[in-house]
Parts: sequence; C-alpha cells; structure tokens
Amino acid sequence: MRAGYEQQERRTVTDYVISPYALPIVPVAGSKGVFPVRRIWCVGQNYAAHAREMGSNPERTDPFFFAKPGDAVVPGGGLLPFPVSTSDLHHEVELVAAIGREGHDITVEKALSHIYGYAVGLDMTRRDLQAVAKKAGRPWSLAKGFDQSCPISPIVPVSTCGHPATGAITLTVNGELRQKGDLSDLIWSVAEIVACLSRFVALEPGDLIMTGTPAGVGPVRRGDVLHAACAGVGELNVTYTG
Repeated sequence: MRAGYEQQERRTVTDYVISPYALPIVPVAGSKGVFPVRRIWCVGQNYAAHAREMGSNPERTDPFFFAKPGDAVVPGGGLLPFPVSTSDLHHEVELVAAIGREGHDITVEKALSHIYGYAVGLDMTRRDLQAVAKKAGRPWSLAKGFDQSCPISPIVPVSTCGHPATGAITLTVNGELRQKGDLSDLIWSVAEIVACLSRFVALEPGDLIMTGTPAGVGPVRRGDVLHAACAGVGELNVTYTG
C-alpha cells in the first residue's frame, strides 16, 4: 500500500491526459526574450470616426470590451491563409498594450505602471459573421476570435518607447492607405482603458489589450498585402494567401 501511495505522490501536474498546447509567445524587440500571452482583450469603437462609420454614437460613454483567445496571436505576421467561413474579412489596425504586472481595480493614475510594453496589431474581423451576430443580439466570438485573427509586431518595452500618447497609426493594403489616425484621437486613453477593464477582471502579466482602431476599416482579399505601422512602436506586414 505504501509503495502505491508514494507512486501517487510522485504524480505531478505534468501528468496531462492529453498533450498540452504550446504557450503563445510574442518576441520582445531588441531582446532574445519573449512575452508569454495569456489573454487578449479588445476595446470596441475607441476612435470617434470609426464609431461613426460603424453606425454608433461616438459620445464618451463607458468603453466596452470583447476578447480573443491568446493563441490567436501571429507573432511577426507574414504569410497567412485566408480565414475560413467568411467572404467579408476586414482589417483593423490597433495599438496593443502588454500587461506586465497584475492588478485589480487599478486607478487611472497607476494604470500605466502595469504595462510592460507596446506593439502594433491587427484585429482581423469576419465582418459578415459579426453583422449576423449583431442583428440577432448574439456574441461576436466567431467574428473576432478565430484562428490567426491577431497578427502582432514584436513588443517594445516601455523602457525603450515610453508610453506613446500621440503619433500616427496607419494601415495600407497593397500600398494604398486605408486607415490613418493618431493615438491622441483615442476616446479613452490607454490608462483609462486599463483602469476600466481592471474593474471587471483581474489583469495579469501576459494579458494583451488592443486599444481600438481608427476609421477606414475595410475588406481584405486573397493575395492582399497589409502594412500596419504605429509611430514609435513598430511595423507589421501580413500577406493573405489563397
């Protein structure tokens, strides 16, 4: 009996009944280190012009949030297969804040101290699925949280880039400018977003927060080449194959 008990005691959390998934990671710019991704939170309609183009009122009401799974990240972008189950894929370029310190009910004044760094990312959206979900009053999960729906550039530590509050954020498709905004146009600042979200969930190291997209979202076709850029943060290239 003792031998059997000791054998059970030696069992550890590595005794998985199926093979564990690989931890999603994003490279850190200028370093050999990587940032482990836990969750991806997204802020909806955080630029006034984008809110208008989506048929909403851009008044400064409380921000709303939705999520993508952590393994939706595609570090560095590159060649991506065109997503399944959509005929209306849209691009949304965004500043991404990477959380490096845990916190719950964080104050606006202390919010930026919880950020490890920043990246530029794409909140790719199956707009046709989103439209159906909106009309039916259903969640957007399949429209936003699909495989490879979050291409992202390397994360730049705050120690390198500071906390960008102004600067151009742009996206081109096949060299044509589609989206152009400035970080100063955010309805809710990054600090306010972090503070607000932390009232609903405890933020943890590894969480990513996509802070909203400027106006100009539009369709992406097979073969299109996307170039995203955020001043002082980084650039990202994605090509959708057939």
